Amino acid sequence: MLTIAWDVDDVLNDLMRAWFEQEWLPGHPGCTLQYSSITENPPDRILGVARREYLESLDRFRLSSDARFLQPLPEVIDWFRQHGHLFRHMALTATPFRSAHLAAEWVIRHYGTWIRSFHFVPSVREDQPALPYDRTKEDFLRRCEKVDLFIDDNPTHIEAARRAGICALTMPRPWNREKQTINGMLNVLASLAGSSKG
Repeated sequence: MLTIAWDVDDVLNDLMRAWFEQEWLPGHPGCTLQYSSITENPPDRILGVARREYLESLDRFRLSSDARFLQPLPEVIDWFRQHGHLFRHMALTATPFRSAHLAAEWVIRHYGTWIRSFHFVPSVREDQPALPYDRTKEDFLRRCEKVDLFIDDNPTHIEAARRAGICALTMPRPWNREKQTINGMLNVLASLAGSSKG
């Protein structure tokens, strides 16, 4: 079986959309942007705010009950129900220390039938020191040696995985301009069942 490493936010769930609609827009009634306008991630330049203000807002949402009750992305949970048993799965996300335990709980609650391990690379925050190892997903993937496929929404992480010699597929989102649909990407993934590494 091939092993898939899944990013969590905006791959297994719809975090950016939920944050934007439930946290950002209510607090910024003058904002005329729509979710589809978020063509950069992080979106601080598009929002016209400092990076710190955006991160504080996102972190506040991550710690909220709204985030706890995020639902799995319907296309992805359906894919797992149909094809999840054909692969091994792990989660690999970038999230701040303060919310990592919540992300892990969310993953296991919704995807624990298939995803058996949770790994995170701490997102840098001013008040939390960075550890001297696995500062990026690429660092983790180079060290792990057990990942055959990597799914992420961030083009930088996709390129990093490929540099590490790992096949990577992009989850379509407004900020990565992936032309394939979510179901199209998942169909490609399903077609790899039974493949051998190499």
